[in-house]
Amino acid sequence: MAEERDFEQNTYAAVYQLLEWKRYKEALGQAEQILRHNPEDIDALALIAQIYLQMEDYEKSLYWSGEVLKRDPDHTVAWYVRVVTFYDTDDVKAFFEAAHEALRIEPYRAHYYFLLASRMNKMGKFKEAKEHLLQALQLNAESPLYMAVLSYTEALLGHFEESEHLDRQAIRAEAEEPGVLLHLAWAAGHRGDYTLQEKYMQSAVRLNPEDKQYQDEYLNALQNSNKLYRIFLAPMKVIRRMKRWQILVSWLVAVIFFKPLLIVFIVLYVLAHWATKGIVHVRVFGWRRRGS
Repeated sequence: MAEERDFEQNTYAAVYQLLEWKRYKEALGQAEQILRHNPEDIDALALIAQIYLQMEDYEKSLYWSGEVLKRDPDHTVAWYVRVVTFYDTDDVKAFFEAAHEALRIEPYRAHYYFLLASRMNKMGKFKEAKEHLLQALQLNAESPLYMAVLSYTEALLGHFEESEHLDRQAIRAEAEEPGVLLHLAWAAGHRGDYTLQEKYMQSAVRLNPEDKQYQDEYLNALQNSNKLYRIFLAPMKVIRRMKRWQILVSWLVAVIFFKPLLIVFIVLYVLAHWATKGIVHVRVFGWRRRGS
C-alpha cells in the first residue's frame, strides 16, 4: 500500500515537472502510467485532460474532461479545462455556460473572472469587462496581469488617467512577464502613447521571441511610433474621444463640404501606412524577406 502511494506521488510529481518544462508528450506518458496503475483515479483523468489542453489538442481536452465529469460533476480541474478550452476555441456560448458553472463550484477562483473580462473586451462590452476585472482583483489584488488588463480596459473606456495609474502599478509589480507587457502596450497604444507602446512590446518580444502574436504586435508598435505615421494618427486620437453620433456627424459634414480634402487625406494616410510598414520591416528583419 505504501509502495503504491509512493509510486503515485512520485509519478504525479514527475508529470508536473515535465509540464513545467513543456515536455508534454513525456508528461502524458507518465499520466497514462498512473491511469494504468489505477483506472479509477479521476484526478489522473483530469490531469490527462489538462495536458491535452496545454498541447492545444482541444478535442481530446474536452473528451477527457467530459469523462471526468461523468464520474464527478463538480471536479474543479475538469471544469477549468473546459472553460479554457471553450475560451481558446472561441466557442462563446459554451464558454459562458462553462464559466458560470465553474464559478458555481469555485466562486473564489479569480482567473474565471479574468477570462470573462477578456471575452467581454473582445465583444466590445468594456463596462462589463471592467466589472469582472474588479471582481478578479478583489480575489487577487496583487496580480499584475489583472491590473494590466484593467489598464487596457480603462483605456478602451476612454479613462486615460485611470489607465496610466494602473499601468504604473502593474509595471512595478511585474516588468518581466510578456502577457503583462502585451496588455500594457495595448493600453499605451490606445492612449496614444506610442513610444511607451514600442518600449513595452520590445521587452515583450525579447522575452517571448518565437510567438507570432508578439512579433506582429511589435511590428505594429514600431509602426505607430514612427513620426510620419503619428502625424496621420493624430486625428484618430481625437476620434477615439468622440461619441459615435459625433463621429457620424463629423464625417457627413466633411463629405458634404470638404470632399476633395477628405480624399487627399485618405490617400496620404494609405501611403503613410505602407511606407512605414516597409520601414518597420527593414528595421526588424533587415533587407531579407520575412520568413526566409
